[in-house]
Amino acid sequence: MSLIENLNWRHAVKAYDSNKKVSEEQLNKIIEAARLAPTSSGLQPFKLLVVKDQAIKEKLAEGALNPECMRDCSHVLIFAAWDKYTAERIDSVYDFTTDQRELPRGRFDSYTTKLKEIYLNQPSEMNFAHAARQTYIALGLALAQAAELRVDSTPAEGFSNEVVDRVLNLQQYGLKSVSLMYIGYADAENDWIAPMKKVRVPKEEFVLEF
Repeated sequence: MSLIENLNWRHAVKAYDSNKKVSEEQLNKIIEAARLAPTSSGLQPFKLLVVKDQAIKEKLAEGALNPECMRDCSHVLIFAAWDKYTAERIDSVYDFTTDQRELPRGRFDSYTTKLKEIYLNQPSEMNFAHAARQTYIALGLALAQAAELRVDSTPAEGFSNEVVDRVLNLQQYGLKSVSLMYIGYADAENDWIAPMKKVRVPKEEFVLEF
């Protein structure tokens, strides 16, 4: 199957079969797709939280727009961004990069100095907004990988960030939740949107050529 065929197949599932679970092999492929996503300056300023514990899902469901999806899906993937940029976080990423590439630490000092001049002089809210945007690239790749595996999924912003951050105590990690992705297998009888035609704006309206 091609990527386009996989994307035509997928839809935002509205009901999951709680008895069907995504295998560890498939889950790891979806995680890897998100991990390999490109990010601004290669900082990867977010974490992917994987929730499969039913008790935790029940707590998270208190703030979900569609609590049944939260409860019944196989796993909840939560994309959580750095609350702010710091010199320590930037240096940590680039120290790791140079170590992995067997380069001397400090090899990219001129570049990281520029990053610090930009980010450290901005309000933390702007930092978080920038980091949050990076998560959507990873979310898109994770959705595409799930489609290739024929794993059903639902991207979601319809949830209480406050509930998620509190239940998972994200403050201790310097993180704030941005978006969710439910994965699992659809409940064919209750996934009401499944038989409907996939609808997108026509290419002629979607694309502007200059």
